[in-house]
Amino acid sequence: MVPRSILRGLAVAALLPALALPPATASPVAVDTQPTATWRLQAASGPSAKVELSEGGRLSLAVEVNGATPVRAVDLGLVTATADLSGGLTARGQTTREVRETYLMTTGKQRQRTVLAQETRLRFANPAGAEFTLIVRTSDDGVAYRYELPAATTVERESGGYEFAGDATSWLQPYNPQHENEHAQATAATAPTGQFGHPALFLAGGNYVLLAESGLDGRYAGARLRHTQGTPRYDVLLADERPVTGVSRTAWRTMIVGDLATVTASTMVDDLADPAKFTDTSWIKPGVSSWSWLAENSSPRDFERQKDYVDAAAKNNFKYVLVDEGWSESWIPALTRYARARGVEVLVWFHWTNLESQAQRDNWLPRLTNWGVKGVKVDFMESDSQARYQWYDAILADTAKHQLMINFHGSTVPHGLARTWPHLMTMEGVRGEENGLNASRNTILPFTRNVIGSMDYTPTRFATLSNPKPQTSNAHELALPIVYESGWTHVVSTPEELASQPEGARMLAQLPTTWDEMRLLAGQPGQEAIVARRNGQRWFIGGIRSGGATSVDVPLSMLGTGRWLVETITDDGPTLRRTSQTWTAADKLTIPVVDRGGFAIQACPATTGRTTCDVPYLPAPSTTVLVDADKTEIAPNETVRVQGIFVARTGGVVSDLELAPVIPRGWSLVAGRPVRKTRLTEGQSVSGSWTLKLLPGGVRGDLELVVAGNYTAPDGRRVYSSDATPIFAEPLPPTGSTYVSDLPWTDESNGYGRAQQRDHSHGGDKPPGTLTIGGKTYAKGVGAHAPSSLTTWLGANCTRFVAEVGVDDGTQSTEGSVGFIVVGDGRELARTPVIRAREAATVLDLDVTGVKRLTLATNDGGNGKNSDHADWGIASLACKS
Repeated sequence: MVPRSILRGLAVAALLPALALPPATASPVAVDTQPTATWRLQAASGPSAKVELSEGGRLSLAVEVNGATPVRAVDLGLVTATADLSGGLTARGQTTREVRETYLMTTGKQRQRTVLAQETRLRFANPAGAEFTLIVRTSDDGVAYRYELPAATTVERESGGYEFAGDATSWLQPYNPQHENEHAQATAATAPTGQFGHPALFLAGGNYVLLAESGLDGRYAGARLRHTQGTPRYDVLLADERPVTGVSRTAWRTMIVGDLATVTASTMVDDLADPAKFTDTSWIKPGVSSWSWLAENSSPRDFERQKDYVDAAAKNNFKYVLVDEGWSESWIPALTRYARARGVEVLVWFHWTNLESQAQRDNWLPRLTNWGVKGVKVDFMESDSQARYQWYDAILADTAKHQLMINFHGSTVPHGLARTWPHLMTMEGVRGEENGLNASRNTILPFTRNVIGSMDYTPTRFATLSNPKPQTSNAHELALPIVYESGWTHVVSTPEELASQPEGARMLAQLPTTWDEMRLLAGQPGQEAIVARRNGQRWFIGGIRSGGATSVDVPLSMLGTGRWLVETITDDGPTLRRTSQTWTAADKLTIPVVDRGGFAIQACPATTGRTTCDVPYLPAPSTTVLVDADKTEIAPNETVRVQGIFVARTGGVVSDLELAPVIPRGWSLVAGRPVRKTRLTEGQSVSGSWTLKLLPGGVRGDLELVVAGNYTAPDGRRVYSSDATPIFAEPLPPTGSTYVSDLPWTDESNGYGRAQQRDHSHGGDKPPGTLTIGGKTYAKGVGAHAPSSLTTWLGANCTRFVAEVGVDDGTQSTEGSVGFIVVGDGRELARTPVIRAREAATVLDLDVTGVKRLTLATNDGGNGKNSDHADWGIASLACKS
């Protein structure tokens, strides 16, 4: 929240008509049962809350600012499985406490936070004696409320809603579970009938009101706002209108209130959230990332093209490269090694269903850590249900355990989770740049979506002569990662587009993604936003507009004393131009802005001899690691000897080198130790040798033995340079009668969407279902989407494979067609004709005697992969005991 002064004027509480309470304290105040009552609650100099219990026991909360009431929360209460707590209420008691907290964020508009607020708990009962507590928080930047119940129960609905003046201006986003619709401006009354998502912005009587949610996780469900055109009321509607189970506290309903600068700077959503679940955040590193998917959808499948994006990241001082949908585990480890040797870390994309179960996460997350991947982008959750929020809780806990940062795409909006889980770098929940360039949209988001948390907008697509983008200017695009806050900022320009705009790339190379302070300098939703952010002694200012060409004034009052060097980047035809001047905090810049244009500024103290605010950076030195092993296959309790050589080639002195193997999970080092070298100059090398043992419980399958050199580069960065040699660690073979769906898979790929499903059909875009071919259902088997492949280890211990294969009946389209192939140790054992939708299953009964690796593959039948939902019904094995 936005602290202006220490708490003053703690709750002025009075019960009407005749009962007065003493001043609010942290202790309970006994109150006789009362049919009507009024409480006035305020902290510091912010808005106050007037809570009223009216005749008939209806409960409301009015937010008051300087005599005006911009918003009222009306008909407060809820209905549970056992009690109607929405009317006929009587007051039972009150307590008040002062909230004083400080906490540190890894992301957000400012890292150091201070919370100064007042929390009042008002207890009520219905005519049957069932009780609940209304908890109200007041602070300088608004008012929030939530409900607390005496014991966990099922909540069927909340009865409350918000009321505004009918002519209050509204900026609303029609609800969908991806939160990716456009905002539309109307009034509170004339907005169309329908459902709208959080956050929702209103301007009522000179005060802005932003409605949002906080403290929301798997213990509750998300909500949206339901409106009927012609009325000024917006009702709270829980996700899917389904009962929410196990509830003892609901989410916070937040009303951020004030001028536009107050709303934009508010941290209320984070302030109300649970504190961090862990304290060691040393492994959490926000930063700028290159990202290829938006500009080149097929490029994540191309190892060589991803290396181009790594090179661009290294050249432009980006910390990360994000490899989106289509990457292959066959080359991600190699790309990770390539990137880390250049000072760049790798992030990878997942469809959420590939990390849906605990077993899937237990399989994937340790592998990613072993490869050196630093984080995941998880996509397509598209739900605000309690069940989906429980999944968020689970994957946040698991990724924290494995020290993997995370980004949610196709997600809900922030509810304070970044405070609770500091490794949550950003979330989508926005109509971002992947939905096209839109200057009007861009100038609404700083006052709506980005207020409540980091926003994965994926900004900055530069235009080139061969690829013009007239919807926004290049300076507008360059300003976006300053105007918007995101712990990871994924820049969407290609390496070639970055190279075509050297001044833009130069600014991006300097861009922090963690901030000590932010200020709104000017703005109007849908028209203009000018935002200043400070990191250390440097200020970055971004300005964007949606209107025609003009000049804008930019105050510099946030600067410190003395003279400041101010570097301004503006449009200059198809390119960008940088100008540098010295100014003071008393000055005001006048900047020309083109149609749908913008500008970006970097400012720093103008010390003697300083000609730029840029902080120098150097590419990582060029180094090589060579790895060899004395065998390519290993059985349990066997050992393998690994040798590694580190060579410093060009780019400066390598310091504090440690060369050592990366021990696979469940293996042990039985001989050798890390090799350390204080200093290596260009051309020098160091080598080592180690013996590793595969223990019975160690990780197995197709693996890599990695040797890594971790060193300090000339610019002080620690750089990780490595290479690997392949080895196959024999898994335990299956025994007796078993099913492929019950075995570990050493390799798996799928043609679309989620991973192949064990004992369920794939489902495509729909949830997995029952395996069904030609009307026959199967309790066991594998559901895939062609083209697909999975491999499992038989170890020459099985003799027979039986399956019934076909296109799943759940495919609504009749165009599905699939060919099925069975391969043993690289030799084709069976290939079916093309099987089409609605056809009966084809039976496979195969001799697999002597087969070590069994592969089940599908193709698309020769007509593309649409609706090619392939079922391997039964998929059983007869193996030796």
